Amino acid sequence: SIIVTTSIRYYYTAKRTGGQSVLRFIIAKSIDFFMHLRYHGTMEVVPMINRPLYVDMIMAYTDTPFVKVLTGVRRCGKSTVLKMIMEKLQKEHGIPSERIVSMRFDSMDYEDMTAKDVFKAVKEKLNPTGRTYLFLDEVQEIEGWEKVVNSLATDYDVDLYVTGSNSRMMSSEIATYLTGRYVSFRIYTLSFQEYLEFKKQYTQVKDIHAELADYIRLGGFPATHLREYSQDEVYTIVRDIYNSTIFSDIVKRNQIRKIDQLERVVRYTFANVGNSFSAKSISNYLKSVNHAIDNETVYSYLEKFEKAYLLHRCSRYDLRGKEILKTQEKFYLADTALRYSVLGYTPDSVASSLENVVYLELCRRGYTVTIGKTPDGEVDFVAQKQNDRLYVQVTQEIKSEKTEKREYERLLEIRDNYPKYVLRSDEFAGGNYQGIKSM
Repeated sequence: SIIVTTSIRYYYTAKRTGGQSVLRFIIAKSIDFFMHLRYHGTMEVVPMINRPLYVDMIMAYTDTPFVKVLTGVRRCGKSTVLKMIMEKLQKEHGIPSERIVSMRFDSMDYEDMTAKDVFKAVKEKLNPTGRTYLFLDEVQEIEGWEKVVNSLATDYDVDLYVTGSNSRMMSSEIATYLTGRYVSFRIYTLSFQEYLEFKKQYTQVKDIHAELADYIRLGGFPATHLREYSQDEVYTIVRDIYNSTIFSDIVKRNQIRKIDQLERVVRYTFANVGNSFSAKSISNYLKSVNHAIDNETVYSYLEKFEKAYLLHRCSRYDLRGKEILKTQEKFYLADTALRYSVLGYTPDSVASSLENVVYLELCRRGYTVTIGKTPDGEVDFVAQKQNDRLYVQVTQEIKSEKTEKREYERLLEIRDNYPKYVLRSDEFAGGNYQGIKSM
């Protein structure tokens, strides 16, 4: 009955794209429903494993007038972070449960509600005798959510937390709606350290190099590390997350008709993680294999992948001219398992996936990350945070003196005193070469 209902609901949006697209919409929405049950509902009891990096960072703003906005790819753990904050408010701050209100807007309870209906429903739950701690999960599902949030933050005694996972929660969009009234937090999938903490709950942790190899291969979506899953099971879960994101947050929201064309761009992008490319290079490649597509359409698709938090755009920074370059950017995925769930796992992709892992870790630590352009080449990452800067080269392993010279020389060209690192995944990492740390 769920599938039938979903078919009726999305038929008119999808019918112009053909019968296959209708089926895809049905499958995507059904997947979304069952995944929510499986990982957040009554079919399985999901343990909460603490993620203090986010909880502590967000709670630094508790009882301030700012709306706390949590964004990130679907199933990265935003809802669970909210639950952890609620739990901490009760246990450590002594906030009684009647002053904590949580509403999840991807629930059927709010399926056809307008912004005015939601505003009324929230008002009825506010505590009349003290501050209400208000948690609005997946709030972007409500058309006009920004007016609801703005009114609540302005007119009532609330401490407000909201989450979302699509384009209406991007920083540029939020700034339009909540000018000067919010702080935004990007939630990522599990870091390597968090992955190890999750794994300790149900099995013994192996050698650190073997665990890193598994982490790169299996990714860090929390739902895939709540118990022991096989590689195929992990990729099935992640592929469901991918399908749900593509068809709910991109195809349906933007009424995209040429879904096969969209999927070709996805596959090209996923296969070229860590490589410099442009909309034009994708367009030229697809034309060469008899799938013509114009540059503007490719650029539009890439932008939509970013807004669904599937992709991160990494610009190039001219280290000599001290400026951001507008061409030949690189893209990194929200999680390495996305690539393998769509394209399959191949050992020759590990080097670029390792680079992806390092990029995400620098972002988690609050750095703005770019690619460093030097006169003779490039440095993998230039990471900046206020007055702090560091340079990072990433290599899977160094097999020859020539490779070693190349990795270190790029960093030695940079004549400043900021820290410089060569990160390796092999067992010989460690030491110092002319001030450059190898780890």
